[in-house]
Amino acid sequence: MIDYDIQRCSRRCAASDRELKNDEVCYSVLLAEGADIVRRDYSAEGWPGPPEGAIGWWKSTVVDPNAGRMSWAPNDVMLHYFERLADDPAAEDARYVLALLLVRRRVLRVEANETDAGGRKVLVLHCGRNEAQYRVAEAVPSPERIAAIQQQLAELLQTS
Repeated sequence: MIDYDIQRCSRRCAASDRELKNDEVCYSVLLAEGADIVRRDYSAEGWPGPPEGAIGWWKSTVVDPNAGRMSWAPNDVMLHYFERLADDPAAEDARYVLALLLVRRRVLRVEANETDAGGRKVLVLHCGRNEAQYRVAEAVPSPERIAAIQQQLAELLQTS
């Protein structure tokens, strides 16, 4: 897996060079420029849509840097919750999202991609903390479930 060092929001619109205000809706895009990956941020009115060849783009809200930051629960707490979700078939998509978060936090490492007997993609993950191996079916949440999963994980795993 390749990790990229992506810079934080510039707080400036790439189209107009005006400052992006706190709580303002903005769009960000990742682009390959030579060997580098660069991020460009846009105000809602300056957003031209994702350019051709964009690696990824997303819509977000500019956060006040002086506001009290939310922080995630300790990695061990998140890992324990991830393990508990294995017993809940209705939470398969939430477990998949949490697995990706734990990979991003380097708690879990992707060892392989497999296909199960039903033809579904499965991530094979390794945890160095407990030397355990996990198999997580790819369960991309529906647009309706995304907000619910975000809210659920934020309530359970974020602290102020």
